[in-house]
Amino acid sequence: MQTMTYPQADADRSEALTKVPEVTLLFWIVKIAATTLGETGGDALSMSLNLGYLLSTGIFAALFIVAVAAQMRARQFHPWVYWTTIVATTTVGTTLADYFDRSLGIGYSGGTTILLVLLLTSLWTWQRTLGTVSVESVSSPKAEIFYWVTIMFSQTLGTALGDWTADTAGLGYSGGALVFTGLLLLVVAAYRWTRISRTALFWAAFVLTRPLGAVVGDYLDKPVAAGGLALSRFGASAVLLGFIAACLFFFTHRASRKEH
Repeated sequence: MQTMTYPQADADRSEALTKVPEVTLLFWIVKIAATTLGETGGDALSMSLNLGYLLSTGIFAALFIVAVAAQMRARQFHPWVYWTTIVATTTVGTTLADYFDRSLGIGYSGGTTILLVLLLTSLWTWQRTLGTVSVESVSSPKAEIFYWVTIMFSQTLGTALGDWTADTAGLGYSGGALVFTGLLLLVVAAYRWTRISRTALFWAAFVLTRPLGAVVGDYLDKPVAAGGLALSRFGASAVLLGFIAACLFFFTHRASRKEH
C-alpha cells in the first residue's frame, strides 16, 4: 500500500517548533561538555599556542559570528549547527573574560560584577521587548538575537565566576566544581518540588553550568602545582569534542515546541 503524505500537516508541524533544542537531560549533559570544551579550547589557543587573549578572542569571535549567522539563516532546528554555535560562545567567552580580568586588570570580582549586570540587562530588555524570555519563544529573528546575546553574556560570566570561585575565593578547582554542582542540584530540587518559574530555573541552570564547565576544564589542564591534572589542553579538547559529536550522532535531539 502506498503511504500518503500530507505536506500541509508537515508544514504545520514544522511551524510549531522552535530552532532551539528541547530541554532534556541530554541537553544538560551536552551543555556541560560544551562549556568544559570552551575552557580547554580557549586556553589551548591563548596559552598553549601563545596567541594571547585578545587575538584568540578575535579568532573565536569570528567563528561565533559565522556560526550564529548559519543558525539564524536555518529554517529549522539543526543540532550540529546549534551546538557548534554554543561551543563558539563558550570559547570566545573564555578568552574574552580572561582578557578583561587579566590583561585589562579588572580582576575576577570586577569582571564577574560587570558581566552579571550585562546578563541581567539583556534578560530585562528581552522581557520588556517581547514579553517573555522563555526558550519556547525563540521563533523569530528578534527573539534569536536576544537569545544568543544573553547566552554570550552568560558564557563569559561563567568563566569569570568560575575563576573567582577557584582563585579569589580560594576554593580551588575541585572545590569550585562541588559548589556549582551543589547549586545545580538545588535548582533541580526547586524544579521538582516548588512552583518557581520554570523559565527562571532554566536560566539559573544555564548560567551555573558555565562556571562548572570552567572549573572542570581548568582542573583538567592546569598544572599540578596549581591544583590541576596538567593534561594536554588539545588532548582534553579532542576528547570532549568527540564526546559531544557522539551525543549528537547516536542520540535524537528534538526541537523545542513553540509556546502558545
